[in-house]
Amino acid sequence: MIPSIIPIPLPGGLDMPLPKFLRARQRFVGDTVEDVAAAVAAEFEKFKHIDLTGKSVAVTVGSRGIRSQKPVVVAVIDELKKAGADPFIVPAMGSHGGGTAEGQQKIVEDYGMGADDMGVPLKSSMEVVELAEVVDGLKVYCDKNAYEADYIVPLNRVKPHTSFRGKWESGVCKMIAIGLGKHTGAVAMHRRGMARFPELLPPITEAFLAKTNVLFGVAIVENGYERLHTVNLIPPEQIIERDAELLDLAKSLIPRLLLDQIDVLVVDEIGKNISGAGMDPNVTGRNSSKSNDFAGPEIQQIVIRGLTEGTHGNATGLGVADVTTQAFVRQMDWTKTYVNLVTAGVPSGASLPLVANSDRDALFIAMRGCPMLEGATSRIVRIENTLDLGEIWVSEAMAADVAAHPEMEIIGEPFEISFDADGQLGPFHGADKMAAG
Repeated sequence: MIPSIIPIPLPGGLDMPLPKFLRARQRFVGDTVEDVAAAVAAEFEKFKHIDLTGKSVAVTVGSRGIRSQKPVVVAVIDELKKAGADPFIVPAMGSHGGGTAEGQQKIVEDYGMGADDMGVPLKSSMEVVELAEVVDGLKVYCDKNAYEADYIVPLNRVKPHTSFRGKWESGVCKMIAIGLGKHTGAVAMHRRGMARFPELLPPITEAFLAKTNVLFGVAIVENGYERLHTVNLIPPEQIIERDAELLDLAKSLIPRLLLDQIDVLVVDEIGKNISGAGMDPNVTGRNSSKSNDFAGPEIQQIVIRGLTEGTHGNATGLGVADVTTQAFVRQMDWTKTYVNLVTAGVPSGASLPLVANSDRDALFIAMRGCPMLEGATSRIVRIENTLDLGEIWVSEAMAADVAAHPEMEIIGEPFEISFDADGQLGPFHGADKMAAG
């Protein structure tokens, strides 16, 4: 049991001089699909020759907080209805939601894609059908409700994965292999180790496509601001090839921290709706699987302050931080976190870093973890999460770096960071109200 208060009696206390901060804007590729319904309708034309009258169609919804997921799902369902089909939603998310049908249904509903929201049934179950056996005896599974439908539409965002590198990472193939494989399929895959995923995803997808009726795959690619950049409806026979092509596009668009050296990175929130790893190692360079394939800034210390509401207590990713807070630990659902990480085979993802009593203490502890750090010249960055990187906070010592970067600019005047009576940081977007005075 973690004590509610952990005294740290040090000579002089934890206090260090703090620098002033600046808000900084980072610019990424912003090309956006403005009319999602029209884009999906244009893609759907490729399948108008298929008679869908009275056909049941399972459409997958994953556990990620994909901003463009709901409008795309809505548009796909509308097109299916226009074609005379009877679509329904299937949660396709491996072990997430505590590995239960109820937990996975709750995630979908919290994203505003429940039965009442979408006007179609939501069928959540952990039952699977065994389809085939591929490499090294690896079995391929399919969600039972999806398998019993006339057609399946696997839908997912294509993006760099958070634990491995390869020709295939997160995308439609992974949704087929792990999302539709449910907890059983996720366990079978993860027991082989994530380093083998790029090798295993194609044969699993091939076997799945051979044993089921996939109508088409839906691939979403987002720009650096979480807006829809590309949506493709992909014929089954092209899913494997197109998944790899779109991954190259996604890698060119992913948001990043544009600064090279950071003493302390303060992350306001992590969560499964932000990244499969809680916070994206494509941003921080750190990952729970200890892969060396992730580039990022040189960061000495990472502080994590809290969990998103959408992660439902799943604290995956905590293990890559150096310092967290009592408030964070109180938000954790240990069972959901452990189920997810044991299934994934990366128990270090929930390793507990030093737990500070407050945000204020956490920041000072992290600063003390940087050798010879001087408060006034410290290089500190604060972000909301690893998805929302259009605006960040930087300490004054980094102003020259920002000014020199062609894709960055300073917004507003310097301000002093402030804490409330309990030592908690003020809101991320409250910088204007926190100016020194």
